[in-house]
Amino acid sequence: QVQLEESGGGLVQTGGSLRLSCAASGRTSRRYSMGWFRQAPGKEREFVAVINWTGDVIYYAGSVKGRFTISRDNAKNTVYLQMNSLKPEDTAVYYCASGDWGVDPGAFGSWGQGTQVTVSS
Repeated sequence: QVQLEESGGGLVQTGGSLRLSCAASGRTSRRYSMGWFRQAPGKEREFVAVINWTGDVIYYAGSVKGRFTISRDNAKNTVYLQMNSLKPEDTAVYYCASGDWGVDPGAFGSWGQGTQVTVSS
């Protein structure tokens, strides 16, 4: 089992930037994909981005493509989400997850506790 801990959330104005980090511990030797998801109040959890083990295959949700960048540093067991040009509709709790490749939450077996991102208009 992998334990995940997100950090870097906060309050930012429209057009601003934030960088989320997700540190993995525990069974980190397995070659897993990492994903970012988000959940706004009253809405279902939605896919944001996913990166494979080697970092050379990446996929983004259409709503964030061109504004968000996912990356990983396997030496540090950490995955990042650089978020630029933030919009109020990006406001949500952001979760990182590890598991198999995919855009469905069911593909990921381990989840962090989430970090709040709030974008003010």
